[in-house]
Order: sequence, then structure tokens, then C-alpha cells
Amino acid sequence: MAESRQHFNPDDFQMSIGDHLEELRRRILLGLFGLIPAALVCLIFGQQFLALLCRPLTTALQKYDISPQVYTDELADGFMVYIKLSLIAAVVIAGPWIIYQLWQFVSAGLYPSERRYVTKYVPLSIALLFCGLAFVYFLVLPLSLQFFISFTADLPLRMPLVHQAHATAATQPTFVQAVAGNPGHPADLQMWFDTTQNRLKMFIGNKVRVIPFGPDNLVGTHFTLPDYLDLVLQLLLTFGLAFQLPLVVMALARIGIVEVSTLRRLRRYIYLGLSMLAAALAPGDVVTATIALLVPLILLYELGIFLAKMQPKTSTGR
Repeated sequence: MAESRQHFNPDDFQMSIGDHLEELRRRILLGLFGLIPAALVCLIFGQQFLALLCRPLTTALQKYDISPQVYTDELADGFMVYIKLSLIAAVVIAGPWIIYQLWQFVSAGLYPSERRYVTKYVPLSIALLFCGLAFVYFLVLPLSLQFFISFTADLPLRMPLVHQAHATAATQPTFVQAVAGNPGHPADLQMWFDTTQNRLKMFIGNKVRVIPFGPDNLVGTHFTLPDYLDLVLQLLLTFGLAFQLPLVVMALARIGIVEVSTLRRLRRYIYLGLSMLAAALAPGDVVTATIALLVPLILLYELGIFLAKMQPKTSTGR
């Protein structure tokens, strides 16, 4: 059995176009059977996914003493964001099953050596993808948000004084108290500052309401939920693909387009290009943001050279 699989030749098993289409239809249906349950689960837990993606933004807003809140401009924005995020999460969760069905369709037309290449490096590709996603969520996104929020909050634009007011000593005690959470039994129209969330709250109509506040200048921060979600998804997709750099470098060397010696000789120019890319993707403090992006890109490039060196160049024959 093992010997027959090793000497398997797809040319010996010809399929008609109708058979190919029937097999493709069956694999698509099997992929959908895995996607639909994942979509139902993600629709149930969509609020948790949304809170997870918004956590870097709320943390950055709290760090600069700005009310941690996002807004919607259109009536259906909240609903559409919820559906969009749930479906994307379902595709991610059901992705391995969908890829497996696609692989079952494609692998029938591949030679054993070609199948070995794919099965050998697909786990590495998936691992690099998740490393890129984690890198964005835990480093790139927080650094970018903190830089832009702090820059906007520190803009030297103040309200001009129309008339000079005379300062008077406060004769009444403050009505806003600092509370860790919410009071046990707040009175109607009672106001307090929640120190656990950095939010100014008021009790109105038996419900707790949030009063937004921002920096003391003419420019205020206003984040909308659809725009923030698009930003996060673009960063995740960009860095998830960028972390496939080692496999791209290895493939170029193995096919013979670029020699490993050439990749080594062009290191200084590649590093210069990677540093420019890192500076463009992470503006702000050079020491923290730019280097934090440049170091992983350099390591990924070196990993690609290492993989290309460890594997022999692919020959044109079967």
C-alpha cells in the first residue's frame, strides 16, 4: 500500500470535465457544511469577538484619560459590524476544514513529491500566519493607537478667551465622586466617575448612562466602529500575509529565480527597504515602534534564507 502511494501517478487516473465539476461541487458543499455551524456559533458569541477587537482601542483611550467609547454614524452600523465580524470569525474558525476540502480536490492531480512539499510547509505557513495576527494585536495595533491618540490629544489648539473670568473659590463640595464601578443604589440624576473604566456616568431613568469627555483642546477624538474594524482587519490581513516572507524567499531560491548567495549579498539593501517599510507602517517613536517592526521582518527574511539553504533546488523533471 505504501509502495503504491509512493509511485502514484495522476496521469494514470484520467477524469472527465463532468467528473471534475462533480467532485468540486461535492467539496464545496462539504466546506459549507463546516462553515454554517461555525457561523451560527460566531453569531452567538459575536459580542465577545467585538469586545476582544475593541480592547486595544479602549485601553489606549483610558491611558490618555479619554472616555473609552466608540460610536456609530449610521443607523445600521452596529448591526452590520456585528454580522461582518461574526462571518469573518466563522471563516477563520472553519478555515482548516475548508482548506482541507480544497486540498482533497487539488491533491488528486499532484505528484507525490509535490504533495510532500505542500504538506510539509502548510503547517509552517499557518503558524507564521497566526504569529503575524498576534504580532498585530499585541504590538502594532496598541503602538499605533497610542501614538495617534496622544498626538491628537496634545495638539496645541485651545479655545480663545472671549472675556477674562474672575476666579472664585469653590464654596460647594464636588458632586462627582470617584467610585470603583457603580454605586450600590444610585439616586436619580446622581453622577460619579468609574475609576475601573475611566468613565463619567450618570443614573437617569433607572439606567446608568455614560457621559463622553475628551482632552482640553479644540480637536477631539471620535472613533467610529466600522472605521476601526476596517483598520484592524486591514492590519491583520497585511501582517498575516507579510509573515509569509520566509516561504516566499525559500520558494524563489528553490525555483532558481534567485540564488541563496544573491540573497545574502543583497542583505544591506533588503534591510534598508525593510526599515523604510517598518517606518511607514509604525510611525512615532523610532526606538519602540520602528525597531519593533523592523526586527521581526529581518528575522523573517533570515528564516527564508535558512529554509532555502536547507532545501535543494527544485529540478524541472518529475
